[in-house]
Amino acid sequence: MPFDGGTFAGRDGLRGTLREGGVDWQSVRPDGTLEIDAHYTLETEGGELIEVRSAGLRKATFEVTERLMRGDTVDPDEYYFRTHIRFTTAADRLSWLNDLLAVSTGRRDRGLVTIDVHEVL
Repeated sequence: MPFDGGTFAGRDGLRGTLREGGVDWQSVRPDGTLEIDAHYTLETEGGELIEVRSAGLRKATFEVTERLMRGDTVDPDEYYFRTHIRFTTAADRLSWLNDLLAVSTGRRDRGLVTIDVHEVL
């Protein structure tokens, strides 16, 4: 699934956009669980690039999956959507991202995926 844009915001006022060209390779297991392997680039408001690699899964009952696929509003507590994330950047100001391991919680709404990233301390 190609990414066609988006925005992000983080600590210390870090903001920017999701660059076009990122991809989320998805595989569906026999039980309906979606395996996620995403690779994309963020660009800060200052023009700095951040490579993102994210892998994880979304698991839901068949009924919840059907509702998600129809674009219905589904409470994220009704399904499990988690990834682990690594960042890479050449921007000196953001070099701390290179040493960060994060996990995310995801939510899928009609035409939009929202990812909340949490640093593992």
